[in-house]
Amino acid sequence: MKRRVKKHLPNAITCANLFSGCIGIVFTFQDNLVFASYAIFLAAIFDFFDGFASRVLKSYSGIGKDLDSLADMVSFGVLPSAIMYELLLQAPQINHVSEYLNFIAFLIPVFSALRLAKFNTDSRQAESFIGLPTPANAILIASIPLILQQYNSIAPYILNPYGLTCFIVVMCTLLVAEIPLMSLKFKNSDFNKNIFRYLLLLFSAILILFFKFAAVPVVIVMYITLSLIQLKFTNDKVPG
Repeated sequence: MKRRVKKHLPNAITCANLFSGCIGIVFTFQDNLVFASYAIFLAAIFDFFDGFASRVLKSYSGIGKDLDSLADMVSFGVLPSAIMYELLLQAPQINHVSEYLNFIAFLIPVFSALRLAKFNTDSRQAESFIGLPTPANAILIASIPLILQQYNSIAPYILNPYGLTCFIVVMCTLLVAEIPLMSLKFKNSDFNKNIFRYLLLLFSAILILFFKFAAVPVVIVMYITLSLIQLKFTNDKVPG
């Protein structure tokens, strides 16, 4: 019994990730974008712990990697695109631009699928990422409704169809860009080898403590910046 639990626990956590994504989509349909955003954060927690559980328990199954990608496709591809779709609908000027512009939100799951497919077949991404990970993109999108709830006065600036469209295009590009980004998996406790990871975690904690969800966009930018600085200091090149 213990052996069976050990074997299936990581996959069960992955399924919890998928379940969270499905619940988040329902909240989006109900125009409750705040709870839909919370569902993305919850899915990200499950996504972290399924890999953590696999490594700690040394339990790897043949379906684990594919199941993880399928769950991520829903939680970090479809759900954030549904949130962006609703945000575009809320933009006051949307009807003056195009009644079909909101459909651009569905580029997010398209590029997320490409990102996940590349990750599963790309041997260069064993210890780092090439392109923005789908959870990071989804968390950034999830922060938007929460920031609007926290700072309602900035809604006219955020709910701008041109700005949201540019944001979608930039994020889709980053998902498949040949940019090496560090993984947050600690292979050892050596401070020098993990200094950029520690810096990211330290500054992220401070920013979130003071600015809450408004800190998320800054944290994502800082993650990309520190990854590029790490690349320069270590003289790494994009593998392959």
